[in-house]
Amino acid sequence: MNTRGLSVPSVSALEMPNFLRSPVQVMRSLFSNDMAMDLGTANTLIYIRNRGIVLNEPSVVAVAEDTGQALAVGHAAKDMFGKTSRSVRCVRPMKDGVIADFAMTSLMIKYMLNQVKRRWTIYNPRIVIGVPSGITQVEKRAVIDAAMSCGVRSVMLAEEPMAAAIGAGLPVDKAVGNMVVDIGGGTTEVAIISMNSTLYSHSIRVAGDEMDEAIQRHIRKLFGLQIGIFEAERIKLVLGSALPMGKARCITTFGRDVSSGIPHQIEINDELVREALQEPISVIISSVMTALEQTSPEIAQDIVARGIYLAGGGALLKGLSERLYRETGIKFYRAQDPLSCVVRGVGTIIDNLKEMRQLCIT
Repeated sequence: MNTRGLSVPSVSALEMPNFLRSPVQVMRSLFSNDMAMDLGTANTLIYIRNRGIVLNEPSVVAVAEDTGQALAVGHAAKDMFGKTSRSVRCVRPMKDGVIADFAMTSLMIKYMLNQVKRRWTIYNPRIVIGVPSGITQVEKRAVIDAAMSCGVRSVMLAEEPMAAAIGAGLPVDKAVGNMVVDIGGGTTEVAIISMNSTLYSHSIRVAGDEMDEAIQRHIRKLFGLQIGIFEAERIKLVLGSALPMGKARCITTFGRDVSSGIPHQIEINDELVREALQEPISVIISSVMTALEQTSPEIAQDIVARGIYLAGGGALLKGLSERLYRETGIKFYRAQDPLSCVVRGVGTIIDNLKEMRQLCIT
């Protein structure tokens, strides 16, 4: 048999030699395309078993108004956002970590899966998707239906805090308290985990998007300038911080004057952006404090000794871990590559599905 071009799993990945497995098991292990997905408000990431992270794209879709056909997805659609004619609509189909536009989300998932699926796969893939811990039954069904409409064999959901803890390398299966704060695009998840169980979890819909909107509101209030949501995101990435970071920094931003309607540019500094971010950061700190108040003395001892881990894109905000330390007196550590923590966690689940199936919530 010519196996050129096929990625054949190792014996360890198959868990036993081929001659001890049934022909069906061998074929499934060779040709199934099982995957994991972090279906995020800001970005969608896909992990494929034995291949790692194969896709990381913004959760944006551009569609033709007359036909409903997807013209662009991901980075290409983000570049078109706010710059299209009336015949093209750019949509962010995820809101606060859940599906806001079912049709557009299905279109986006299908497009992305088609980008990464192997064409020769015999069996449709199974998929594990990370979802917020506060997701409702209706929202769960929307996620499952959207994925099933794309031709997957089965859909399992895993809570994002658990996935983030696994992706950060925390010993979630041990009798030790692990606390993780996952600051995504739409939600911030605060959870305490021990022995493969979530002892406490709370999801608030204040995260990266709310920070961007706070910057928009603040600039409009001070200068009467309306800027775009992705321009606000750029400002956050360049100037955003939770604490003063030494030398003052400034950048020029562009927008539309609210009173005259004429395009205009202004110069803003990091202090102004820090003022804008004060409210969402305070809400996140309050959520962390509430979680700490709910812990048992034994778990509290572990958290103080081991610290708290930050995951998600919001963990990249400058000075955030130091600000949290000042507020709580507990050390905060940023996970390695916090943006991919959730997808690496759900990827670990799909890689070890037999042992970790109980971590899925459906």
